[in-house]
This record gives sequence, C-alpha cells and structure tokens, in this order.
Amino acid sequence: MLDILKILLENAYLSLFTYSFLASTLIPLGSEGLLAYFVSQKLNIFIIILVATAGNYLGAVTNYYIGMKGSNTVFHKIIKFDDKETEKASKKLKKYGPIMLFFSWLPIIGDPLTFVAGLLKYDFKKFTFYVILGKLFRYIVVAFVTFDILL
Repeated sequence: MLDILKILLENAYLSLFTYSFLASTLIPLGSEGLLAYFVSQKLNIFIIILVATAGNYLGAVTNYYIGMKGSNTVFHKIIKFDDKETEKASKKLKKYGPIMLFFSWLPIIGDPLTFVAGLLKYDFKKFTFYVILGKLFRYIVVAFVTFDILL
C-alpha cells in the first residue's frame, strides 16, 4: 500500500488529473480522497484544485460527447422516445439545466447528467460554465475542509 501512495505522490498532479478524469466518466470512482491526501501532503492547494477540476471537467465533456454522438441510437432505438418526447425532455433541460449541471459532481446521479446533456445537445458553452463552476466548488470545499482539519 505504501508503494502505491509513493508512486501517486511522485506523480501527484498527473495522478490527480487522471483519477479526476476517470471519476467524472461513467466509471464509478471518487476523486475526493486522493485530493484530500495530496492536501495532507502539503502540495500546493490551488494547483491541486485546478488540476482536479480540469480532469473532472474533461471527464464530463467525454460523457457529453458520447451522449451527443449516440443520441439518435439511444433515444429512438433503445429508449424509443419519439420526437415529441425528446423535445419535452430538452425543454426541461433548458429550464433546469444550470442547476442540474452545477450538481453534476454529486455521486451516482452527476455523471449521467452530463451524458444526458449531450444526448439532448444542451448548449455547450452553458454546459461548460455550470459544470466547471460546480466541480470547482466541490473541490474547493474538499480541499479547504481537509486543510482546516489538518490545522
């Protein structure tokens, strides 16, 4: 176990970026523990937050892209949505999208929200703004709570 932590610490920012990226895809991982570990090892807290946010955002973009490219297959062949139902879902996303995407960092439900945003071809600029804002908020809270506990 100590060997794994040593390897992670030697490649801290790359490890955190990779883990945060994977944690934001549909792979069930959490990156908060690794971020907290690096804070406890006294790495630069601001760089840690930015690296984790960037990795997690790009994982969300991957979900969005997969959803966008698979939208016709998913909606029409798998879910069997007709155009009217797809339009109804799209209107709900336009109405509630900002708050939903802000909370895309939540376990279990967050990652699928970014996939659905891609399925419904939600405005990518808005997607980017709200996803980054939410993920940045989460990592700031985790980092500073960890930092505060260590003092």
